[in-house]
Amino acid sequence: MLDTLNKSKKLVYPIAVKGELNPVCRHYYKELMRRYSGDFLELQKHIRVRRLLLSEKDRVGVGTFQPKDEKNQDSTELTGDINYRKIAEYGSDSDPRAFNFDGEFCVANRGMIEFVEMLKLDVAFLYDLLGASQEHKIKPKKFAQTNIDEVILGHTNEPEFRRLENNEYMEALRDRTIKIDVPYCTAPSQESRIYEKDFKKGKVNAFIAPHTVEMAALWAVLTRLEEPTNHKLSVLQKAKLYDGKNIPGFTEDHVKELRKAAVREGLEGISPRYVQDKLSNALVRDPDLRCLNPFMVLNELEGGLKAHSLISDDQRERYRELLAVVKEEYTDIVKNEVQKAIAADKGALKRLSENYIDNLRAYIVKEKVKNPFTGQYEEPNERLMRSIEEKIDIPETRKDDFRSELMNYIADLALKGRTFDYTMNERLHRALELKLFEDSKDSIKLTSLVSSTVDQDTQAKIDIVKQRLIDDYGYDEISASDVLTYVASIFARGDASKA
Repeated sequence: MLDTLNKSKKLVYPIAVKGELNPVCRHYYKELMRRYSGDFLELQKHIRVRRLLLSEKDRVGVGTFQPKDEKNQDSTELTGDINYRKIAEYGSDSDPRAFNFDGEFCVANRGMIEFVEMLKLDVAFLYDLLGASQEHKIKPKKFAQTNIDEVILGHTNEPEFRRLENNEYMEALRDRTIKIDVPYCTAPSQESRIYEKDFKKGKVNAFIAPHTVEMAALWAVLTRLEEPTNHKLSVLQKAKLYDGKNIPGFTEDHVKELRKAAVREGLEGISPRYVQDKLSNALVRDPDLRCLNPFMVLNELEGGLKAHSLISDDQRERYRELLAVVKEEYTDIVKNEVQKAIAADKGALKRLSENYIDNLRAYIVKEKVKNPFTGQYEEPNERLMRSIEEKIDIPETRKDDFRSELMNYIADLALKGRTFDYTMNERLHRALELKLFEDSKDSIKLTSLVSSTVDQDTQAKIDIVKQRLIDDYGYDEISASDVLTYVASIFARGDASKA
């Protein structure tokens, strides 16, 4: 019959029926066959097809089971139990209608059952797993073995599993177990999503400054990564590669090799629970807190390492070093944002770009450039071009290659009827921003933020930059002021050249 149905309907997924009817259905099947004297066609009148939606909340197709007090829990929670109220109605506790087939194995039939902390269960519960996993049968009380068809998923921690491996009396369960390692996240952006679920706007009272959660996630991921064997690659760069970012000299194949070489990666390190706890601590430490910034969280993460019972002294020292790496990364990010906010005058960027391209074209075709002020034709402004190219670390020996590549790209666009825009080339765009920032920072006098007096004109320019940080990068008034003050202190120390 099934063969005929599958062929006639040309189903993509053929219908397959395995196993036997459960005791209740078997009872009703016998009664109906008796009523209709074995005429199956008459019995079909009682068959109804209904749609089934799997739901853990409604206990349909998804069952969950976890250890509880041994005195209050028995294996009938897995297979079902007698309904004593129905015994009086049906006269026997072995009548299937007087039995509740509502154990987790029965609920999960045609779906999945999850065993929480499986190896903490009493041995009596594990016996039911043997037949369920191998023969796909369970043994309800006072009934024959009943077929089930479901995925059995159990999870535990590594020490518990190692204890199982060393227990010779549990050979039967070990033989039926397929171990699947589930490591922590090794991509910072994915780790951030874990924390954003609980620490986002609307869920906490304080404003969480940009990059606060991201830096905590980055540190957590770094603690889980193994040191790269390639001396040209740092652990921070490795994390960025895992996050899908581009690192010069490394391809997707390199990422696959890195993952393959690091067998234990993600199975050790700081857990998300620790980071969530410290984020919570940082938020409640000051009842009047209005803005939480990355340094508050990173300091909280570092302070908690002293009392962390699951890490060794060597790990504790390494994790502190990684906090310094994260702080340096955050500093680079905010310096970059402040630079872009200062150099966000699109008109000035466009003029600088046009000036550079005019000189570049004249240099390539060996012509002179007309000075718009004097009207005289002059040699290409080598000083201007180099001042821009040096911002993206193009050495003197490579300048001709860079200029030729850029000019060829512009010419190719022209042949296709398109006009070149500086935003089309990421490296040139960044170089122009850095050049404009260098030309503008002295007029804005950002370093005056760390002094006691700021003149009115300078304050107006700083307020413009602050508003750009709020509008373009998601800061609020407090966090924007904090970031500007922090970056200004870096410039005041003489680190502006590194910006």
